[in-house]
Amino acid sequence: MASGIETMSDSLKSVLHFDGNRYTYYDLQKVDNHFQSNVARLPYTWRILLESMIRNYDGSAITRQHIEALLADNTKEDQEIPFKPARVLLHDTTGVPAIVDLASLRQAVSRAGGNEHKINPQIPVDLVVDHSVVVDYYGVKESIQLNENLEFERNKERFRFLHWAKKSFDNFRIFPPSTGIMHQINLEYLSSVVARKQVGEETVLFPDSLVGTDSHTTMINGLGVLGYGVGGIEGEAAILGLPLYSTIPEVVGFELTGELSETATATDLALTITSILRKKGVIGKIVEFYGQGVKHLTVFDRATIANMAPEYGATMGYFPVDERTLEYLAYIGRSQHDIQLAEHYYKAQKLFYNDEENKRIHYEDTVALDLAKVEASLAGPKRPQDRIGLGEVQHNYQQLLHKSLEDGGFQMKENNREGYDNAVKPGDVVIAAITSCTNTSNPHVLMQAGLIAKRARQLGMKVAQHVKTSLTPGSRVVTDYLRASGLLSDLEALGFHIAGYGCATCIGNSGPLDQDIEAYIEKTGIPAASVISGNRNFEGRIHPLVKMNYLASPPLVVAYALAGTIDKDLTKDPIGYTQNGSPVYLKDLWPDKQEVEAYIATYIKTEMFEERYSNMDQLNPKWDAMDSPDAALYDWDNNSTYIQEAPFIDEASHSEPGKRIENAKVLALLGDSITTDHISPSGAIRVDSPAGRYLKTKGVPRSEFNSFPSRRGNHLVMERAAFGNPRLYNKLAPEKQGGFTRYLPSAETMSIYEAATLYKNTQTPLIVIAGKEYGTGSSRDWAAKGPVLLGVKAVLAESFERIHRSNLVGMGILPLQFTPGSSADTLGITGEETFTFEQITSSSRPKELCSVQMIRKDGSTVQFDTIVRLDSIIDLKYYLKGGILPHMFEYFMKQEEGSHV
Repeated sequence: MASGIETMSDSLKSVLHFDGNRYTYYDLQKVDNHFQSNVARLPYTWRILLESMIRNYDGSAITRQHIEALLADNTKEDQEIPFKPARVLLHDTTGVPAIVDLASLRQAVSRAGGNEHKINPQIPVDLVVDHSVVVDYYGVKESIQLNENLEFERNKERFRFLHWAKKSFDNFRIFPPSTGIMHQINLEYLSSVVARKQVGEETVLFPDSLVGTDSHTTMINGLGVLGYGVGGIEGEAAILGLPLYSTIPEVVGFELTGELSETATATDLALTITSILRKKGVIGKIVEFYGQGVKHLTVFDRATIANMAPEYGATMGYFPVDERTLEYLAYIGRSQHDIQLAEHYYKAQKLFYNDEENKRIHYEDTVALDLAKVEASLAGPKRPQDRIGLGEVQHNYQQLLHKSLEDGGFQMKENNREGYDNAVKPGDVVIAAITSCTNTSNPHVLMQAGLIAKRARQLGMKVAQHVKTSLTPGSRVVTDYLRASGLLSDLEALGFHIAGYGCATCIGNSGPLDQDIEAYIEKTGIPAASVISGNRNFEGRIHPLVKMNYLASPPLVVAYALAGTIDKDLTKDPIGYTQNGSPVYLKDLWPDKQEVEAYIATYIKTEMFEERYSNMDQLNPKWDAMDSPDAALYDWDNNSTYIQEAPFIDEASHSEPGKRIENAKVLALLGDSITTDHISPSGAIRVDSPAGRYLKTKGVPRSEFNSFPSRRGNHLVMERAAFGNPRLYNKLAPEKQGGFTRYLPSAETMSIYEAATLYKNTQTPLIVIAGKEYGTGSSRDWAAKGPVLLGVKAVLAESFERIHRSNLVGMGILPLQFTPGSSADTLGITGEETFTFEQITSSSRPKELCSVQMIRKDGSTVQFDTIVRLDSIIDLKYYLKGGILPHMFEYFMKQEEGSHV
């Protein structure tokens, strides 16, 4: 007799006959009869989550109650649902620590007498090495080769480890250095839109979906694929076949009308949407785009907007599959069979966008924007949501120049202005980079940048010597079409030579500035500027010495490189001058839409995509020639400064997970918008930092320090990096900006790492207190791993960024949130207090209140409540185990014993 599970599964199946083939799929149109629901009211993303649940339904990890919770009209915020993605996407700086964790888990299981071979990816995993290239060389044709040579020299230990992992783990594929950026490869090659899997005699169709250990995994939402960023720790759980649990996300509808003007780009639109939605407040929510304006946006444009979902705070920024999706699939060379199969499947499932049907969808809230109102914009100088109209940039800069640090300014003092005639001035652009996944996937803005360069070259214009220029495309196809059009040589004439294929400047791998410029900035502290076509501009991210960082479209990056300064209004001031001294304005250089479209139609060919992606495994001879061990267990080298066995399983066993936190001291008292860059810095490792001093003791010369992202496979470096951003402002050490704190027993100011070490010696638990949006930014697992190694037991903040909150839980750190209207300021917290927290137990409930006892320096006691941001039952389980890794260790060991966790 069939089980209830089989009966439900069979009753929801349908057959799709197409092109002589028979396909099975789990039919969303049958759900209403089975559950007495109304699927037509569900947003598209909820329908995809629903399909995943009914396809993977097992009555245990995924239950009928989970499905009914999503279908219910009275959905509550605290109801959780599971999700099993079709695949996982990694890059090297999040992928290396994730694979180190899996290799360490194998080691721990083996030591405990278990079968290490069971630690294997259960679903397809792709890792793209795109975060290792640094722009050391620029402005010459040899830049790319020289940078790639350095990349292999610096990262040989990391690459050897990944080379081993490729051979040792099943379902694991690696795209080597110089292949492209993970999100562009995902868009142009990996994503199938409709996936298929052989299950017995059936070929099952289902929507392609993924999670990625990079927050900008959302870029694939522009193609109609459900994908979002998770912490590396959650990614590991997905890799090992565990469902990812989250509360049911609220969906906000975003209606787009009209059409972009001649002078507005997809980048301008993305920055505008980011600003709108940050003010709206969509943290942890899904945004679905709809309306007549959507049809005027190509998949390239949609991907630009979807990429920046983390910047506007959303889990996803989703564009449903439609005719534009099918056009894009044809454009990149997918077969007619696959394109038509996708169309038939999505229409059968009512997942194909339709204006009339979309009116039946119930959104919790809606937003609207007329595309015609979008204007040329930048964002900055510290946050991607701070959009500034092009004509306001100079005024905004001048206002911030003398404002205090606490007010978001740069505290420039008049008496520091001496000597500026002979060196860079405040506001001078010292980095101009066409970089990152956001924009180097979009041929419209790249062609515009090339055409501006062409006209500037024709007029004899030059880029000032103090500007470091670079071009790091997300795909080799970009090189093909820029070269075919002749625009690559025009860009090169202005110094925008290809410096590598990778994220580069956007993640802080901008490389050094001119030595004299760096020395001058360090001496005077002047706020120099960068202008990049990236998605992140947090303090200290792009370059530790560059205080003002602006996001802009590629054509505006070229324009500001020519202008050489932010202290100029490009809407009315000359950008520069011709050789005979005539002024040149932005309007003189800006190409019209018809010219851009003509270049795209003439020079971008489907064959370029087909050829580039036909030999993905043979793009890097250096990688292919590498040698690595062939064994299930990695041969750890205790002397390695790049790869060390992760300590987290052992740490959890010694720290007594769930133990009451008593008499905790404050390690850092922080403000609003503390990013993962503040907590775990990107960019180059400084000589005078705790991490730099450690590398020096290990005999590593300064020239080989490399960047923090490259060292994420070594916890001994990364624990010393925690809270080490030179732009961190800790109120416990207000006299010193950077990774400093006051060690309370002696009142001595020292590095956060040194203070944490002293606290650890006395077994003193530590906490971090912060304001709003704690942990915004990249899905950086080391922003949770670093603090846990320092001894941080809890973070108390006014609000948390979604992924970082999950990462804290995944590492066994308790996230606590001030109750509404309460904050460190309202409670008069100075950071000198001692805190004791009510214990969390297995009988605790998600988001319940936790009582806190605070003892002030004068001995007086204050009692207040906080919200426990363990948002689901699985959060509670992970926290009480000391994190996801200890949980998984126990899971696999109990499998050995024939039982279940």
